[in-house]
Amino acid sequence: QVQLVESGGGLVQAGGSLRLSCAASGSIFSINTMGWYRQAPGKQRELVASITGGGITNYEESVKGRFTISRDNAKKTVYLQMNSLKPEDTAVYYCKMHIRYRSGGPEYAYWGQGTQVTVSS
Repeated sequence: QVQLVESGGGLVQAGGSLRLSCAASGSIFSINTMGWYRQAPGKQRELVASITGGGITNYEESVKGRFTISRDNAKKTVYLQMNSLKPEDTAVYYCKMHIRYRSGGPEYAYWGQGTQVTVSS
């Protein structure tokens, strides 16, 4: 059984910073792509940033230059450093990981439980 546990959300003023973490545990052989998504009230969930197993990153346009995604493979953890936060960044943030149980086996997608980020103006 695989679990993803997120931490680091909270309330911050505009211009402030937060760092989100998401750690995976359980029977894991390898983790390929890791990503962060967010969902604001009344809106669809959207990709914020992703990082492949090889370290290639991708960012949603509105967060480029402000957010940085990184990973620690030994800790099975993905991070999202969020700087210069804006009120429009307010949302529930979810991590997602593509996980293999065994060498050569299929990948399965897992989601974290979500963590609230609120940016006040």
